Amino acid sequence: MLDIPEYIRSLKPYIPGKPVEELERELGIRDSIKLASNENPLGPSPLALKAIHEFSEKINRYPYGDCYYLRSKLANILSVSEQEIIFGNGSNEIIELIVRTFLRPGDEAIMAHPSFVVYSMIVQAAGGKNVIIPLSEWRHDLPKMASCINEKTRLIFIASPNNPTGTINTQDEMDEFMQKVPSHVIVVVDQAYFEYVTSPEYPDCLSYFREGKNIILLRTFSKIYGLAGLRIGYALAREDIIDAMNRIRQPFNVNSLAQIAALSALDDYAHVEKSRQINNEGKRYLYREFKHLGLNFVETEANFIYVYFENEVSQEIYNKLLQEGVIVRPVSPTALRITIGLPHENEKLISALKRVLNKGSTTSPIFDT
Repeated sequence: MLDIPEYIRSLKPYIPGKPVEELERELGIRDSIKLASNENPLGPSPLALKAIHEFSEKINRYPYGDCYYLRSKLANILSVSEQEIIFGNGSNEIIELIVRTFLRPGDEAIMAHPSFVVYSMIVQAAGGKNVIIPLSEWRHDLPKMASCINEKTRLIFIASPNNPTGTINTQDEMDEFMQKVPSHVIVVVDQAYFEYVTSPEYPDCLSYFREGKNIILLRTFSKIYGLAGLRIGYALAREDIIDAMNRIRQPFNVNSLAQIAALSALDDYAHVEKSRQINNEGKRYLYREFKHLGLNFVETEANFIYVYFENEVSQEIYNKLLQEGVIVRPVSPTALRITIGLPHENEKLISALKRVLNKGSTTSPIFDT
């Protein structure tokens, strides 16, 4: 028998959102919608699509191993050094690079719950110990996280906005927290959804980076730029941190089409602005309709909404919504995460929820199970 470490055998594989094609094949239905994976409902940047088409005949050549042109452009946009940026096959690969570079078996990483499950999966896969701190009022409990730092702590993960709750911490809260982080700890701030934030209290984490603190900022082209299928993300950190991660990064880890699409998407300001507008309008519509349905939800700074229930009914509601041709994301026995879609998708969701929850009556039978 193979000698597989217990910390590997006990890992629960990540289960992605169900594809529309799979649902329609299983149920024999059409015109389904997917509001499960926080994808941009507008699709990819038109400029990115044009660039992919024009470049496609060159895919017999290996890509730039260091994303040269994209790195140069981003460095100019963000006013950072090119040596302070690293690219990955999505942010997930960069999270793995961070853990493999800075955490040894037995070391600890602090993170919130619920938050992005990939943090804990990768730490456990590396033989590290996850220190899980429950959210407080749906937000990271930064004082509690700071109090758990010890000599074994190497990494702290903070999703901002948090996935799946869509919440943020304020600038003052982050300032106070960063002052408590000792020099042997790296703070990883995952900003996958930062382009959607509207709150004036959103922390300027780039300022910590510019001050030379032990911080890594994760960003992605998967969300507002609509390039999730191409898998490309990046991180900003001090040059010495990036240099260490580059030593274990695989060559050609970001494909050519991803690089060329991201390069063009950065110029598509109209697409980004329209994506924000659609998201904000959809957010207001869903807030109003959720309130009419008597649903509990957390106000979001991202492109999804966390809906929670008093009873363990999320899986039942999820399954019934599938029958209606609507795919959402159950994130716990008592909660769903629902991506904000296009207007017609949001309307289809609400119509389906009314049927599923039997909202023609005063109370919904599904809540009494």
